[in-house]
Parts: sequence; structure tokens; C-alpha cells
Amino acid sequence: MKKGDLIWGLVLAAIVAFISVPATHDVFMNFTSAHPYISGFIKFAILATMGELLAVRITTKGWDRLPKGIVYRALIWGLLGVLIVLVFEIYGSGVKAAQSKGLLLDGGGIVFALQVSVLLNTTFAPVLMGTHKMTDTYIDLKYQNSKEKITIGKIVKTIDWESFFSFVIFKTLPFFWIPAHTITFMLPPEYKVLFAASLSLALGLILAVAKVKAQAKKA
Repeated sequence: MKKGDLIWGLVLAAIVAFISVPATHDVFMNFTSAHPYISGFIKFAILATMGELLAVRITTKGWDRLPKGIVYRALIWGLLGVLIVLVFEIYGSGVKAAQSKGLLLDGGGIVFALQVSVLLNTTFAPVLMGTHKMTDTYIDLKYQNSKEKITIGKIVKTIDWESFFSFVIFKTLPFFWIPAHTITFMLPPEYKVLFAASLSLALGLILAVAKVKAQAKKA
């Protein structure tokens, strides 16, 4: 096992242990309840970034091609995590309000969870993923030429939108994210937090794999 594999695995094991051990689990849950935005920032900054690193490890078979600007990438993930905390609450409460007015199918459990997941992943998720794609591309371009002025136009032209839509939007959303978030919104609040945190690792992995696929297509 390579040193990088060991370090990555130990970090993940430490996170799982911290969440699972009763004493620290209570600390984790209490902190999450008291400081949802801060905890959302931390969870997504760490786990989604770890997902990106794992994707690079899998696709390049090594740790020598780690993405540059990893601190900035983690910061962006953290900010997106803060937004996701708010959006989860908005969509969950919104579906309940729409159900009460007869605008959506009434019911709890899977009926409620599926409606939240479908609405979330067909409206907000593409915007989130597109935004991340643009910030990620900005960092790439900046490290390629730090003196060049990076414009929105250049970022848009650099991105392989065909691969983004064909893989991230039309494959991962219906076949992974809608089922995954349906499960998320069926869970009690404390377990919903844990599951959402684990999904942030998958999100980083999926977007990074899409990026590698696009780069390979250009090569």
C-alpha cells in the first residue's frame, strides 16, 4: 500500500471513528445542531475534497498528480456545504407546505422524500454542480497562467459542457443522486446529517471523475 493510500484511509477512519464512538458522536451531533452552517462547511470541505483526491488516485493510479490549489478547492466545497445546509431545509419545508396546499402528493416517508429529492436534483443540483465546475476551472486556469486575466467567457469556453451534461447531469442525477437523496430525506434528522456528509465525499468523487473524463477526451 502506498503512503498516500494509508494517509487517506487513516483520515477517513478517524472521521468514521469520531462520528461512531458514542462520546464523540454526541459532541458531533450537538455541534451540528448548534452550529449547522459551520458544521456544514467543515464536513463538505473535508469529505468532498477527499472525494476529489480519491478520484485522482483512482484515475491516475498515484498521488503525484494531485490538483493544484487544493486549499482553495476545499474552501469552495465548504462554502457550497453551507449553501447545501440551507437548501436542504428550504426544500424539505417547501415540499411540506406544498403538500398542505394540495400542490404535491400528500404523505410522509418515501412519498415525501422522493418529491424532495426529485425537486432538489432537477432544480438546485444542476446549478450547484455547474457553479462548482466553473470555480474549479477558474482555479485550474489560474495555476496554468497566474498572470493571465481569467474571464467568465474563457471559463465557459474551457469547460467541456457536453461531457458535463452527458455524465454529471443526465447520468449521475437520475441514477445516483435522486435515489441517494430519497434515502437522505427518509432518515431522522441526526442520521440525515451523517448520510449527507458521506454523500459529499461521493459528490467530490463524481465531479472529479467527470473532470478527468473530459480531460481524457481532449487529449
